[in-house]
Amino acid sequence: MSAPVVDVWGPVAPGARSSFPPAPEPHDEWALAGGMAWVYYSPLNRRQLVRPVILSDGFSSGSSDLDQLWHGLEENGDYRFISELHAAGRDVIILGYTDRTASITANADTAVECIRRSASERVGRAKLVVGGFSMGGLVTRYALAKMEQDPALPDHETALHLSYDSPHHGAWFPVSLQAFTHYATDKWGDAPGLGPVLRQFSGLLNSPAAKQMARWHIEKVGETPAPAPERAEFLKKLDALGGWPRSVRKIGVANGMGTGKGNGVKPGVVAVKCDGETLHDTWLGTQAQGAHEVARLQKTGEDAVSVRTSGLPEIDGAPGGLFVLPSPVGDTGSFGLAGLLMTLLGNTVDPDVITTSCFIPSISAVAAGEIDDQKALYRPITPDHSELDAFLCAGRNEGHTTMTEELGAWIVNEIVSAG
Repeated sequence: MSAPVVDVWGPVAPGARSSFPPAPEPHDEWALAGGMAWVYYSPLNRRQLVRPVILSDGFSSGSSDLDQLWHGLEENGDYRFISELHAAGRDVIILGYTDRTASITANADTAVECIRRSASERVGRAKLVVGGFSMGGLVTRYALAKMEQDPALPDHETALHLSYDSPHHGAWFPVSLQAFTHYATDKWGDAPGLGPVLRQFSGLLNSPAAKQMARWHIEKVGETPAPAPERAEFLKKLDALGGWPRSVRKIGVANGMGTGKGNGVKPGVVAVKCDGETLHDTWLGTQAQGAHEVARLQKTGEDAVSVRTSGLPEIDGAPGGLFVLPSPVGDTGSFGLAGLLMTLLGNTVDPDVITTSCFIPSISAVAAGEIDDQKALYRPITPDHSELDAFLCAGRNEGHTTMTEELGAWIVNEIVSAG
């Protein structure tokens, strides 16, 4: 078995070398408890913090990587988001975390510190814009709500909260993928080369942040998919803070369509299967309604394990931001990652693979319905469905947090309109 190099949601550990081109040097860098912030002044503001826009990182492995974040915002799409904000006279503060798998509430404390420092160092009285990408939208949502409710904290002085494909109503990690990852880790987690990768990915799925985001979670093979206790506790705390910051305008975008049109992944079909040296007749399937087998897992020479679900919607094919991960052979999706791991375990994978699935349903990204509701997942989204003051869904179902001109320009216009 060869020793692979697999980049699972970013650098493997804090301080790991980035695989992305280097970002420009920030004008200032703030050390924060539990994180860091990189400050880029608009050329129009003569190296002063005048109109701050805080953009929070989201969920990934290890610590935040400035090169990766800059690449995603400026160079990995068809819209230079930071440049456009600078052209509009906005200073950009990229907020990162020491541990992106830590709980949302822990990283929200880091966001609170960043907001306080931004307000104190700002020249003039322009209100802040605060938000984030993926989980970063939830982290900053919680931080602003906490600042409004905690009398020990100062006014957040924020006019606008933005979220970019954030899991306001939960994220979807296919149960079959969760089961396979934990199964493979149990069987080969101590193997040289691949073992650390398996343990890392299994650990990511069982991390505090993942448990808080995932609408359905299993910690090990054989468990019944359900919200983790950590999610229930987080939602309870968020509800105690009023759910949302109340003194700001709330906007958000989805990397999925708002018309109700899915991504084409059919329910109840085999997504990836393999046979070979270590696995026999093993396959992962897409989610279907009703009592349903979603995976068959069998280490060669051992009894097969059947993974079953009941009462879940057809969510793999739902409109929304797609599950996309970097890998040695290019970006892949949820089931594509499983196929890659199967290959690295010494097996032959059937070439007819469904590579990806929905990750953040559109109704979650724009807070317009519960993702366990089959009808809500596939209905057209209208303003009266959403908890946001304004939102935009993409014209197609695209990779989660992909920066596009369609979504990026809409956000910049909303920021400018906010004053």
